[in-house]
Amino acid sequence: MSAALVWIIIGVVLIITELMATSIIAVFLGIGAIVTGLALQAGIIESTSAQYLVFGIVSLTMLLTARGKMKRWFHGFTADRGEHGTVFTKDLGERVTVHSDFQQGAGRVILNGVQWDARSDENLKKGDVAYVVKNEGIHLTVASRKPIV
Repeated sequence: MSAALVWIIIGVVLIITELMATSIIAVFLGIGAIVTGLALQAGIIESTSAQYLVFGIVSLTMLLTARGKMKRWFHGFTADRGEHGTVFTKDLGERVTVHSDFQQGAGRVILNGVQWDARSDENLKKGDVAYVVKNEGIHLTVASRKPIV
């Protein structure tokens, strides 16, 4: 296997890992590796030090110039804390259906057609109606009475 092909494979793997990591860094390292592999294949560079130099320059240049813009594309725009509240507050008071019996304070509920892990101090059973009283990211806290929002 040629060194050019190794660089290209590493680049593709780095770009694919970005889909799982979403840190918007691996994609630029992947682009740097692909450019290095293509330059090596085209005979523009040959030495190992030139390979590392091209990889570093391309990766850093892409990272410094394009990361901010791409990060906004993938993460969207967020408001400052005091500006509009958090996205988690929009679910407060929403009606949910209990999907599985709560055991030791934990169970599953359905909110907007999606199953969520949930906690409750009450003994809720499958099919019961409950309301979101707190949203902690991937866990909801629910109760049988609708909270005053």
